[in-house]
Amino acid sequence: MKIILTGATGYVGEGTLLELLKVDAVEKVLSVSRRPTGIRHEKLEEYLVKDFMELKEGDAHFSGYDAVFFIAGITSVGTPRDVYVRISQEIPLHFADIMPDKERMTFIYLSGAGTTPDGKQFWQQVKGKTETDIRTKGFKRAFAFRPAIMKWAKGQKRIQAMQYFFLPLYPLLRLLGQANSMREIAISQLVLARDGYDKFAISPRDIVKLAKRF
Repeated sequence: MKIILTGATGYVGEGTLLELLKVDAVEKVLSVSRRPTGIRHEKLEEYLVKDFMELKEGDAHFSGYDAVFFIAGITSVGTPRDVYVRISQEIPLHFADIMPDKERMTFIYLSGAGTTPDGKQFWQQVKGKTETDIRTKGFKRAFAFRPAIMKWAKGQKRIQAMQYFFLPLYPLLRLLGQANSMREIAISQLVLARDGYDKFAISPRDIVKLAKRF
């Protein structure tokens, strides 16, 4: 498979990229980002862009891919509302709009546990609407990816401070269905792109089930 990946300079994106590059079934990964990943690999191509909203339809960089793993994002904590809407809604929807070959592509939007358009919190509403709108963009398959706690991949450098806090709780959180490894995060998305799934919103427990099908 050939995968387009955004957010590879962030925690989840970097972990996903490292795990994807280990998989024989992955032929190529195109990282679309504002900054270089710092990773060198024969399967990896990097497309550096200053502003995602300036990307246009017909961009030859995006031809011939099987799936988009849209992982780029930002926390709502301390982020102005207009900035949060731009990054969590306007940019992913614009990115979906300009993709070619939608009828043969899978689009997976990294949302998060607790996302719902009817939520009381602003971030829930924003991401929930993004999830809903992604489904209308004409892709062969589209999914809302809703992980909770994620354990970093081997060799990962961009690790959020909060992840160290959760590390001792990781075994318990897995039992409660609220934690995944980065390998599960990457592999489950490959399975979604390859086989599809009978649910649109993918929970941490779904991620475990999907990863076992690879």
